[in-house]
Amino acid sequence: MAVDQLIEEFIKALETQKGYSPHTIRSYRIDLKQFWGFLMGKQEEAGKEPRSAIESVDFPLIREFFGRLFGKYRRTTISRKLSAVRSFFTFLEKKGLKVGNPAGEISTPKQERYIPNYLPVDEMFRLLDRPDRQRPLGLRDLAILEVLYSCGIRVSELAGLNLGSMDFDQRLVKVFGKGSKERIVPVGKQAISAVKAYLESTAGLRRKAYGDIREGPLFVNFRGGRLSTRSIGKIVKKYGRESGLMTDISPHDLRHTFATHLLDGGADLRSVQELLGHASLSTTQKYTHVTLDRLMEVYDKAHPRSK
Repeated sequence: MAVDQLIEEFIKALETQKGYSPHTIRSYRIDLKQFWGFLMGKQEEAGKEPRSAIESVDFPLIREFFGRLFGKYRRTTISRKLSAVRSFFTFLEKKGLKVGNPAGEISTPKQERYIPNYLPVDEMFRLLDRPDRQRPLGLRDLAILEVLYSCGIRVSELAGLNLGSMDFDQRLVKVFGKGSKERIVPVGKQAISAVKAYLESTAGLRRKAYGDIREGPLFVNFRGGRLSTRSIGKIVKKYGRESGLMTDISPHDLRHTFATHLLDGGADLRSVQELLGHASLSTTQKYTHVTLDRLMEVYDKAHPRSK
């Protein structure tokens, strides 16, 4: 079987058996094609047939490939590429096409300390005040901003919401996160009000598109189709610019803002982990750097013996 076919078979297995997200699937495919392009170049240099490429892959060759990536990519990206290559060779090993995993001994790069970008409370409120509540599009955009900030969900999770995902009486929303894992997240009263107002303004559009205003995606474009993650990102950036914010914000920054404001308000780390849908507490702990920096600033200003 050709290598391109093996890659696609591997990708299909990740999609159907592992439940990987479309974003991860797309990234892994790019990563593996990049690695295979490198390998084909090495085969040509050595005057070897491309067919023998799988058998020729060893630890030094993989180490050379990843060595070339340092300085060109962030360490998080290199780690993902390493994960893609490791998983692919595990797949080949299980199929009996490769003995051992030559990427198994490559060390994962030590990750940089990452401080999430977030908005202070006053800037977040300024952002929420920006959409025009007199227009259906303004009501939609306000509902998007309110739900992102109220629930801390990922942009892909927001785009995937349907009308049936939200329980207005219980103020809960059902989302499908990474790996198609389902979780239930509380929704604030302001977000519920914004969504209700938006749904009332688009009832005619929904009836025309779906025949029933109780069906279909929660957030739609002007034709009634599901709003894409890219469109949601553009909406958030648009209001960020119009609000005069110093940072070029994204939907993920609103997720960071949600988590940071919860911790600042006294929420415990475990609860925030559950709300964000993080599999590991260590992923959530990056937000403690922000709150600790703020605590140190308050301490230095307030304590008479801090200086």
